[in-house]
Amino acid sequence: MQPRELIDTAPIPGGQELKLYRRGGDYMIVLDRNELMSSRMSGSEKALAVFTLDRLKQVSDPHLLIGGYGMGFTLRAALAQMGPGGRVTLAELVPQIIAWARGPMVDLAAGCLDDPRVRLVEGDVAAAIASASGSYDAILLDVDNGPDGLTTPSNDRLYSAAGLAAAKAALKSGGILAIWSAAPDVAFTRRLRDAGFLVEEVAVKARDNGKGPRHVIWFATKR
Repeated sequence: MQPRELIDTAPIPGGQELKLYRRGGDYMIVLDRNELMSSRMSGSEKALAVFTLDRLKQVSDPHLLIGGYGMGFTLRAALAQMGPGGRVTLAELVPQIIAWARGPMVDLAAGCLDDPRVRLVEGDVAAAIASASGSYDAILLDVDNGPDGLTTPSNDRLYSAAGLAAAKAALKSGGILAIWSAAPDVAFTRRLRDAGFLVEEVAVKARDNGKGPRHVIWFATKR
């Protein structure tokens, strides 16, 4: 097997470090020994956008807030499905993630960050949520491995009762909070319902071909 080549590292809040590797034409972003994302597995990240927009078909020009660029799969899937009047506010906390998208992974990015429908906010998606009131048709969160903070413990506040209340306030009536996770979480499902959302939990395979690990997406609709 071809060895992985370390391309770059990026500090993240809390004193940890992300590492960008390349093996042949594939890229991996790794934290410690955990592979957070890979260019080989993008199915569930795309589904986060596609399934959300399927549930917003009645909205002609949706405004989405996407938390976490990752490798851009969710953003590109959203742009491909939205019309010219749609808008995406993209919040990314780690500047180096965007630098990687414009640098070593520029071909993978395919110009999505320069799409006129995209507004890039380099900062915490929690701040973007807190500053909004009835602003978004959907909030899409893929900022960690799920409701349990792995990369940044402060991400837990997104998934706390207070964080869910803030997200609900930032959504328009009928808006959707969509959250990606590497695994199910019964307690979190209950927390979403306790926050007053109508909750749907969907299992999605990691790869486009329907294979690979099973991931979970929650679609929580503001009543």
